[in-house]
Amino acid sequence: MSTSADFRNQIKPNWCPGCGHYALQNALQQAAAHANIEPHQLAVISGIGCSGRLSGYMYAYGVHGIHGRALPIAQGVKMGNRDLTVVACGGDGDGFAIGLGHTIHAMKRNMDITYIVLDNHVYGLTKGQTSPRSDLGFQTKTTPNGATESPISAIELALASGASFVAQGFSQNIKELTSLVEQGIRHKGFSFINVFSPCVTFNKVNTYEWYKNHLTSLQDIHNYDSMNRSQAMEVSMAHDGLITGLIYRNKEKRSYQTTIDVNKQPLAQLNRTPDKEILEKLISEFI
Repeated sequence: MSTSADFRNQIKPNWCPGCGHYALQNALQQAAAHANIEPHQLAVISGIGCSGRLSGYMYAYGVHGIHGRALPIAQGVKMGNRDLTVVACGGDGDGFAIGLGHTIHAMKRNMDITYIVLDNHVYGLTKGQTSPRSDLGFQTKTTPNGATESPISAIELALASGASFVAQGFSQNIKELTSLVEQGIRHKGFSFINVFSPCVTFNKVNTYEWYKNHLTSLQDIHNYDSMNRSQAMEVSMAHDGLITGLIYRNKEKRSYQTTIDVNKQPLAQLNRTPDKEILEKLISEFI
């Protein structure tokens, strides 16, 4: 049986001191252990940005992909070997800007993977530019007079796009965050988890203190039903998306893998030799 320590490698993270991403790494390691997953059974696929480093800081299979393409890679990994637990991760810029199309279609497809967005409302790796999640009026190098575009509503987007598991956590509440990640991993379908992960270097507005003063826990909302999609949308809109907890779960919606005609044996385990003539013909087309 694995422990969270089994998912640590010898690479020391170089995120800024106080970065919320440390908490997510800790939560993911604990959640994987709680779900009885061994390191060789986990694949972490990341995009570009500060959050993209996560795949290299975990002792598991990992791919540090290209900007906005963590989800296509993660879905390919899952289709190739559905016995793997696949977790994709990226920042709000990665998932809601260049990768937005992939995000929506992965949610709609209900692929059996977990997607964690480390949402800090800013582009951190490139030294502080406005992101798709930045609030109106947010001042950065690219918006010195304040952001004029409305931020994407992450939770409402996920609910509208068909994600069968939607949750939101805060990096300072690691106990709840660990629980949400574990639930997402165990869910049979597409699990979307947005994580408020403060950038202590380039976002001086949405700080730990700011979130503590603005977030509402769903546990404090009387008679909240996480199986009720309409209520989930209503509550999210009423609180401007500043809620934490398990927002929505649909246990009845079938995952993509169970709705298409695929081999019972994972593709990664099939012993197939390509036809030499066909292979040579394909190669010749690129010479």
